[in-house]
Amino acid sequence: MFAADCAQAEIHDPQLKAAYKTCHDYLRSTSAEEFWCLQLMPPALRPAGWALLAAYSLADDLADTTEGDGSQRLREWREALDTDLRHGTSEDPVRQALVHTMWCWNLKTAAFDVTFTALEKDALRTAPAAATWQQWRTRSKDTNVPFMLQCLTMLRHAGLDIPLHLTRLDAYQRLSDGLFLTDSLTDLADDLDRGDITLPTEELHRFGVCETDLLQHRWTPAVQALISHLLNTARTWLDQPQLWTGLPPGPAVVLRTGCTLYRARLHAAEKAGPALLQHAARPTLAARLRITGPGRLLAATTWRLFPLPELRTAPPPTRPVLPAPRTASPELPQPPEPHADGVRPPALPAECMPRHVAIIMDGNGRWATARGLPRNDGHKAGGKALVDVVHGAAEIGLPHLTVYLLSTENLEKRPPQEIDKLLTFAREQLESRDFLRYDVRIRWAGLPDGLPSDFVDLLRTNQAATEDRTGLTLTFCLNYGGRSELTQAADSLASAARTGQLQGTRVSEHLLRSHLPLGDLPDVDLLWRTGGEQRISNFLPWHTAYAELLFTDKLWPDIDRRDLWKAMTQYSHRHRRYGAAPASQPVVPAQEARLGTSG
Repeated sequence: MFAADCAQAEIHDPQLKAAYKTCHDYLRSTSAEEFWCLQLMPPALRPAGWALLAAYSLADDLADTTEGDGSQRLREWREALDTDLRHGTSEDPVRQALVHTMWCWNLKTAAFDVTFTALEKDALRTAPAAATWQQWRTRSKDTNVPFMLQCLTMLRHAGLDIPLHLTRLDAYQRLSDGLFLTDSLTDLADDLDRGDITLPTEELHRFGVCETDLLQHRWTPAVQALISHLLNTARTWLDQPQLWTGLPPGPAVVLRTGCTLYRARLHAAEKAGPALLQHAARPTLAARLRITGPGRLLAATTWRLFPLPELRTAPPPTRPVLPAPRTASPELPQPPEPHADGVRPPALPAECMPRHVAIIMDGNGRWATARGLPRNDGHKAGGKALVDVVHGAAEIGLPHLTVYLLSTENLEKRPPQEIDKLLTFAREQLESRDFLRYDVRIRWAGLPDGLPSDFVDLLRTNQAATEDRTGLTLTFCLNYGGRSELTQAADSLASAARTGQLQGTRVSEHLLRSHLPLGDLPDVDLLWRTGGEQRISNFLPWHTAYAELLFTDKLWPDIDRRDLWKAMTQYSHRHRRYGAAPASQPVVPAQEARLGTSG
């Protein structure tokens, strides 16, 4: 059956089939109920389901590990996925299958970001045990809903649009909660072994359950009453026939059978009694077969009678070879220079740190004019501010810093003398090779047209000289325009189509990104503009799609690393939702009243 499913999904490459087989076998051994639910999908969609669910399950396993730092392992896996998505392939089998799936079906990474962030907090134990049902439901939503949305997106791209009725939002939430509560109850023993209580503490207090009794696996009358109540609650949330009666026939069979399988898990937990605190509860093979046998027969018949209207699958158009990993420079780089006042960076939690900060350095000219100085002096002072900010970024451990030095509009509309002076200051900084003494990787984004050829050569020389650095990546956007960047990507795609390099008929988000001039640059987490203006000025439109926005009044020459650290600290207090609705509206402090939101 595996081979037939791969053939239906047009997966023929042996290495890629092996990657999907890894996902298939992993799920079959660790997530039997979820695996058999996926087997109710049309054969052409099953491999994609294996890849998605295997990725979510593996991330959960990494976060739950008691060996080593689970949060660090999860963060490394997540960063590796970002890299693999840009290149279109991976050396890790689960990620290779996932990348292929996401390229084929144009799935968004934002859903993974929500789940991975929640799991990372769990692994760090920075997220307190859910005190209330509302807090518990937030964790349920962040864990389960992204996977469901990915599956709905895949069905929509396959030609079957399943509308989510606004009148049933509460019912959808209860279903998600029912799945999460079933997982929490049937895996209670494993969670307790790690010292975790995944049940709302308000329910523990309501039934008089002592947390110590649970953590020590003691089956008291209070614990028994609590478990019985929660089992009945989960059954009620899973038993909502109105949810599948309004669905198209195929998805209705999948959802109904899935809920039946989960109710079988609840029955196994009820039968386990005190043993529920000792080991995970799962239905017997016979019980599972009584459900999946008729379910598979009914699903096959239903999909045959009501096929997907337009099933479209294709392998990724191109799968570039992964570049050799960057290694540290053989010469030991110097540490960043400390601030003149000796201030040290704040200790931000790792999970709250931005990976990529982009800055629009505005206000140089106004700073000089306010002091009765030539505008050129403002650019020179701004250059000094940039040097201090770069040292501050390296000092706090920021992976990526991108700065807007000169836009294509600046080059066309500013007086030539001012442009010459600005380029002179930039040339002096590059020729000094100052940044080469530190663990800073220099990159350039922009067009060579209109720039002096020797200056372009200098940019490229610095870029080549630092390409093996593994610390801060400093990207200079110089003669850069965001729309121009997107136009370049579209032109590159059109050229590839004309020359026959593209396979398939659809352009996915990941494919388009791979044709951007700096497609491997990670998304911007924080976009900061100084100088009092509140616009993004054609700066990194692709990479800032979900960026947090920060606008401050201070002019750029007055900025130093302390302002960068303050901006990063404000970012660490944001709750990034990637389009999801907040559990409750956060209070915005007065000093952050001018901050943008991520939506």
